[in-house]
Amino acid sequence: MAYVRDTLRSWLHSWKRFLSIAVICLLGVSVLTGIYAGCRDMFMAADRFYDEQGLHDIQVLSTYGLTDDDVMALRRIDGVDVVQPDRTQSATTDVGGTDKSVTMTEIGVAGLDQPYLQEGRMPAKAGEVAVTEKFLIDSGHDIGDTITITPVETTTTFGVDLSESEDSDNADTDKDAETSPEFPTELTITAQVLDPKDLTNPTGYATSALRSPTTADYVFFAPSDGVTGNVYTAISLSVEGAAEQDTFGDDYDRIVGDVVARIERTVQDDRQQARRQSIVNDAQDQLNDAKADVYAQLDDAQQQIDDQRATLDENRQTLADTRSQLEAAQAELDEQRAKADEEFAKQQQTIDDIADVRWYVQDRSSVGGYSSLDSDVSSIETLGYAFPVVFLLVAVLMSLTSMTRMVEEERGLIGTYTGLGYGSLTIASRYLLFAALACLIGGALGLLVGFLGIPAFLLTVLENMYVIPGIVLEYDWLYGSLGIALFVVAVLTATGAACLGELRQTPAQLMRPKAPKAGSRVLLERIKPVWRRLSFLNKVTVRNIFRFKSRLIMTVGGVAGCTALIVCGFAINDSVDTLGPKQYEDLYRYDLLVAANDDNADAMADLLTGDADVTDTMRVRLESGEIATDEGSATIQLMVIPDGGGDDLAGMVDLQDVEHGRRELTLEDDAVIVSKSAANALGVKSGDTVSLTDGNMQHGEVTVTAVNRSVIGSDVYIGESAYRQAFDDDAPMTWNAVYAHYEGSGDEQVEYAEELQDDPVVLTAMSCEDMRRSFRFELMAAVVALIIGLAGGLALVVLFTLANTNVSERVREMATLKVLGFTDREVHTYVNKEMMILTGVGIVAGLPLGRFIGGLLTAALNMPSIYFEVEVHWWSYLIAAVITLVFALLVQLITNPVLDRIDPVSSLKSVE
Repeated sequence: MAYVRDTLRSWLHSWKRFLSIAVICLLGVSVLTGIYAGCRDMFMAADRFYDEQGLHDIQVLSTYGLTDDDVMALRRIDGVDVVQPDRTQSATTDVGGTDKSVTMTEIGVAGLDQPYLQEGRMPAKAGEVAVTEKFLIDSGHDIGDTITITPVETTTTFGVDLSESEDSDNADTDKDAETSPEFPTELTITAQVLDPKDLTNPTGYATSALRSPTTADYVFFAPSDGVTGNVYTAISLSVEGAAEQDTFGDDYDRIVGDVVARIERTVQDDRQQARRQSIVNDAQDQLNDAKADVYAQLDDAQQQIDDQRATLDENRQTLADTRSQLEAAQAELDEQRAKADEEFAKQQQTIDDIADVRWYVQDRSSVGGYSSLDSDVSSIETLGYAFPVVFLLVAVLMSLTSMTRMVEEERGLIGTYTGLGYGSLTIASRYLLFAALACLIGGALGLLVGFLGIPAFLLTVLENMYVIPGIVLEYDWLYGSLGIALFVVAVLTATGAACLGELRQTPAQLMRPKAPKAGSRVLLERIKPVWRRLSFLNKVTVRNIFRFKSRLIMTVGGVAGCTALIVCGFAINDSVDTLGPKQYEDLYRYDLLVAANDDNADAMADLLTGDADVTDTMRVRLESGEIATDEGSATIQLMVIPDGGGDDLAGMVDLQDVEHGRRELTLEDDAVIVSKSAANALGVKSGDTVSLTDGNMQHGEVTVTAVNRSVIGSDVYIGESAYRQAFDDDAPMTWNAVYAHYEGSGDEQVEYAEELQDDPVVLTAMSCEDMRRSFRFELMAAVVALIIGLAGGLALVVLFTLANTNVSERVREMATLKVLGFTDREVHTYVNKEMMILTGVGIVAGLPLGRFIGGLLTAALNMPSIYFEVEVHWWSYLIAAVITLVFALLVQLITNPVLDRIDPVSSLKSVE
């Protein structure tokens, strides 16, 4: 019992050590669990939402549409749970005097891809529609308003319109003819809904972005009532057992991937061939019917001419002009027959040239909103795994320092207990329990901060980026327990190492005070000109610094680690801050990029060239596409450059080869250049073969010529010749976008782009100046602020621990100085000078270390459309150094009163 009381008394006496270990564990566990928990809560809420709304696991698309036969074939696939045919239609609607593109979508009849009702009631009958919040904001409409859509006319790929019969008399026989989906055009808004495929918050942290002409502005949802057409745009599938898995986890990917592979192995080829054959047969039947009708008419005409000619032969008295009329009629009939033969030959060739049907079996990663959410949150989660490593190392160093000093202070007591027969484990347990209790209390508080405070902060930012209903803060027992256990084991290991060294000695050795370390010559003494000019106290300071090597290592290492964390936070922050200027000032040389629908492309180009402030233009083709490798796929902005336009492109975009010292690139007609921000996430390099998908869902393979420097965006520049070869496309190219230089101030440029945006012939207009001003990455900025704050707190605790340990180690030394006549101010200077020098050395070591760690972390952030070039401003280094120095000075103010309270008489008493 006396041992227990003495142990408790010892713990109370060492409350500062207890506090420092607890706070370090609190900060470490907070960082370890907080960022992870915030991201996990976001992922779990998204997973629940996707399951509730039935977001498809797999979606099958086809270049020639899909039919009920395809639906039946997919239902027979092992592992497929629900099969839902989808019908959509492209349309336009007036928004603020400008036609905006709309995708009319049939609300899933099998429960997949269900829109989430936010306000109003779901549409139930023909003529009713649900719209997104973004449309209501942009258009100014409210629930209950009536809108009109205009369908975009499309024709079948092979040039035969199956939706119309050749003859109205055959209407009854064409009831089974294939027809494209059609939706009502007069619509009443009944609801505001959230599209499960796009969770972007329309009122949150959204940056401007150039939208491709092939991407719809809005998505409307309508009930099946009133929708016609028996050719499906896509077929959505759910997979058995997938809903029970985490949609962002590896098990989910494996289950879905197996079914995707099964579809591609079993039914894809058969259905592709059957679909093409069906289209060919239908087209051939139509052509044969048309040929029969035309040739029957020609044969009738020929028969009439032959009859008249026979009559003419019988009547020799017929006028000569009648014969000439018959000859003219015969010639005209022969010409018509020749034209008919030529036209039918062309039609036959068109049928023979019908391309093979292509299926595209896609999983959720092809859903843009899903991929963006996964990428953004995963990038933050990566930081949550990396930063705690530094906190853990610092915690081990500080606990080793603190517990070593505690054991050394009580070495006489340890010797007494050893002499009394107490075992080594019993004696060590008082220190191990002390450290464990500090870790557990600090860790428990860290779990509260980690699973409540930090996630609440992160989710505030995330909710301004994405709209995900039902986000709740959840505790992960396994991860939280392991987080505390990690720090407990690390600190106990350091404590055990500190105890082991003393417990090896005999009681007689332990009862005597530890002999002070002998002084020794230092390297600086050998530099005579410098050493001679140092004062006596400065020479003592230099010798003390190198005499206590463990303190030197601990102080420099601890300060360097904390400084590195602060610099690392600033490195990420500066790298993000410079993304906009680098891309929109340095790499993009143009001022405006304006796009239009194909029908308005020439009018849009004339509009720009006719403006006196537009000094230079270049027409290109802009499409939204996809790049795919074995590593995955990513959405891209495909820029087709006219043959011979490489030099003109160089005046609009600064192409730098990142693999060859940023040398200048010129796009050749047969070249493909991929931007680094697009290539980085997929590991694409020059010489690699990648698959490209253009805006018309055509697929082609190309060889990457070079990777150009780019930090924002997913541009892929391809020469016209390379494009035609990759996609086997000889059709006339419509140049639907224009690069332009604008002569005017930044404000005038932004204002001009806004004016263009309101013009009916312009689909979208991007101003580089506006993009530079508006680019923000609020999520990363919030995490960086959190990291810098926690790193600063760690620096304060580390410096306090080191200063407190330094004072406790040298009480007799400080008492001796006071006896020799040193004033309190002189004692402060004597002690603090060493700490400030070691702090300075730690700062100098931590600045480049932070830059290095920042480079490693930014390299780990594989985010589509963003590539982080590590950038640290000189003032960021200065701020990091100043923060650490301020904390060091603050710690001095705390420790100076401790020095003042040292009593020379009691401190110098003999322990013999």
